Amino acid sequence: MSVPELLPVLSEAEIQKRVTDLGRQISADYRGEPLVLIGVLKGAFVFMADLVRRLEIPVEIEFIRTSSYGKEDTSSGEVRLLHELGTDIRDKHALIVEDILDTGLTIEKLISCLAAYHPRSIRVCACIDKTERRINDLRADYACFPVDEGFLVGYGLDYGEKYRYLPAIYAIKNLTSEDPK
Repeated sequence: MSVPELLPVLSEAEIQKRVTDLGRQISADYRGEPLVLIGVLKGAFVFMADLVRRLEIPVEIEFIRTSSYGKEDTSSGEVRLLHELGTDIRDKHALIVEDILDTGLTIEKLISCLAAYHPRSIRVCACIDKTERRINDLRADYACFPVDEGFLVGYGLDYGEKYRYLPAIYAIKNLTSEDPK
C-alpha cells in the first residue's frame, strides 16, 4: 500500500487573506439585506466558520448535508440530500457556502431544492471553484480560488474522511486502488 503524497497548493496565510477579502465583498453586497448562509456539510464547515467571522453584517446560519462522493475520489453523479433545511429562507437571500464546486451537480441540485423555499435569491460561495470535471455551466458567484485540476485535501476538503484538519490546501498524489477509502 502506497502512502499518498501531499503537494502544497494554497498556504494557510493565502487562504485567510482571501477569505477576509471575500467577507468584505459579501458584506458590501448584502448590507441591509436579510442573508442566510447555508453551509454544505461536511466539507464547508471550516471555510464557513472563517467566512462568518470575517463578515461585517448580521446573518443567519444553516447547514445542509448532501452526498455525491461517498468514499470515492470521483462523484457518483447522483446527489442525495441527507439533511433537510430547517431555517425559513422565504424572502431572504440564500448564499450556499461550499468547500469545492467541482462537477456542479451538488450545487445544481441544491439550487433546485432551495428554490422551493422561495428565497429572494440563491447564490453560491465556494472556497475552491474547480473546472476540471464541471458537467454544467454553473459558476460560483463568490470564489476564493479558481483551480483547474487535481484532487485537493485540507481546510475541510477530505479524501475518505481524512485530511480535513489540515490548515492549508494540498493536492493529493500517488493514489492507488489499494489505498483505504
